[in-house]
Amino acid sequence: MGKVISTVNMKGGVGKTTLTVNLATCLAKFYNKRVLVLDLDAQISATLSLMSPHDFAKTRKKRHTITYLLDNTIKPNSYSKLSIHDIIVPSVCQVNGLELLPGDIELYDEYLVSEMLHEQSLASGNPKFETVWNNFERILIQDILDPVRDEYDFIIMDCAPGYNLLTRSGIAASDYYLLPARPEPLSVVGMQLLERRITKLRENHLESDPLDLKLLGIVFILSGGGLLSRYYKQVMRRVREDFPPQKLFENSIPMDVNVAKAVDMFAPVVLSMPNSAGSRAFIKLTEEFLTKINS
Repeated sequence: MGKVISTVNMKGGVGKTTLTVNLATCLAKFYNKRVLVLDLDAQISATLSLMSPHDFAKTRKKRHTITYLLDNTIKPNSYSKLSIHDIIVPSVCQVNGLELLPGDIELYDEYLVSEMLHEQSLASGNPKFETVWNNFERILIQDILDPVRDEYDFIIMDCAPGYNLLTRSGIAASDYYLLPARPEPLSVVGMQLLERRITKLRENHLESDPLDLKLLGIVFILSGGGLLSRYYKQVMRRVREDFPPQKLFENSIPMDVNVAKAVDMFAPVVLSMPNSAGSRAFIKLTEEFLTKINS
């Protein structure tokens, strides 16, 4: 079975998508792994990091996005003809083994989800709507991935900041989660909030189906080309006091100008700027990632 990994932080703008797409690309290109990137963020940053807006527009027009699968889960339709295999985009960025399940700017209708679960609650005679919600939260992403999970070495999900239904369901379906963070106070707060939310998520599923979920590690994303100021070092030292050493990646990622330029080229920096400091850092991080997974 492929390992399912969520990349998540409660705060946005911490390099979550950059980490997701470059790690996935390195695993496929340099280690011959089969990797699926799943975009769970309505900002579709991961999708647009792996395909052009023009290609995405054509894909969305055909309804070849995760929204099709979500709609069919929320309101099953016997006339639905597309499977997850029909929607996955193979060999994105011309990298063999790197595949994408595109996101969408409109993922699901919260009202329809609440209505469906309310009806289920009444039909089952279970007065606790929370129990029905937790069960749906647990299986939503898991059921979407089950048909293809054995086909990949890794499935890496780019989760939305905050804590919406898809983020919670993605985390619940994961074996591990990656926590990208900038050495800044608000980013550290986002880490702390996430840890509390995951503790609560574990409690919600403790009796029915306990989560087998582990923090693979915290990855520092450094602004200013990776130059560590005294202030950055203080914040990073604070994080190291809160987490054991094995939960921190030794390799950090410098967000140099080439990483930003890569976004405009709709390709990961490891492909568009292979000799940049950011690209070299991602290659080293990928090696460390595999060491952690294997151990």
